[in-house]
Order: sequence, then C-alpha cells, then structure tokens
Amino acid sequence: MKARRQAKILELVRTRVIETQEELAAALAAEGIPVTQATISRDIKELQLTKVPMPDGRYRYALPEEPGAAAGERWRRIFREAVLTIDHSGNLVVIKSLPGTAQGVAAAIDHAGWPEMIGTVAGDDTVIVVVKPADATGEVAERLKGLMR
Repeated sequence: MKARRQAKILELVRTRVIETQEELAAALAAEGIPVTQATISRDIKELQLTKVPMPDGRYRYALPEEPGAAAGERWRRIFREAVLTIDHSGNLVVIKSLPGTAQGVAAAIDHAGWPEMIGTVAGDDTVIVVVKPADATGEVAERLKGLMR
C-alpha cells in the first residue's frame, strides 16, 4: 500500500500543481487512497519533495530532481537578463531575446517543466514555445512575462 501511495504522490506532483499537504491528501482521496496528514508528512519527507517557487509567487511541491531554488534562480536570472519581449498567437508564444541568447532562454523554459508547454524551438534571438491546449497560451505568456520581473 505504501509503495502504491508514494508512486501516486510522485505522479500527482509531476502532473499537477500541488501547493499544500491538504491538496495532496484530497488528490489522493480522489484516486481512492485515503490518508492522514501525518502519513502525507512522512511520505513528503521520505520522497524528499521540496517546495519550489512558481512565477506568480506561490509555492508548489516538486520532485528532488526538478530544478530547486538554486537552479531555478539561475534559470530565472538568464531569462530576466536576456528576454526583450513576449507575445503569443494561436498555440505559440514568441519570445524575442538579445542576440545569441535564445538557446539559453529555451533551456530555461524547458527546465520550468510546465505541463502546458510541450516544446521550444530556438534560433539566435527568437524562441517559439508550443503550448497545448491552445486556450492556455495567453496564461503561459503571462506567466513567462512574470519571470522577466
């Protein structure tokens, strides 16, 4: 039961934004796995989940191999220093950056791990982000703009 529960926790944290232990417990209960707060707390510790910042200032649980605070800050700094403009159309976000920086910007975006972003293509000073579903494109563009601040 423990292995199944912890595997489900890893799946939930990988595929959803989980901000609190209560949200995690509710998500597990919805999957037919009722748990207590104490069990959730122990599982979080055993799985070495951490809280990482999101662009909007809130925090979510993340897997140990996901970019943590130090790596995440490095990617945000690259993004802040290189990006000039962000616009969107259809299911694409177009990012203009300083010449020669698009590859680093694309890598920063890829490391964000947002499930709505299914890929990036980088040239010299332009990055195209492919978003799915298309109706999430505006929100993704706004979240990316938040990284510029």
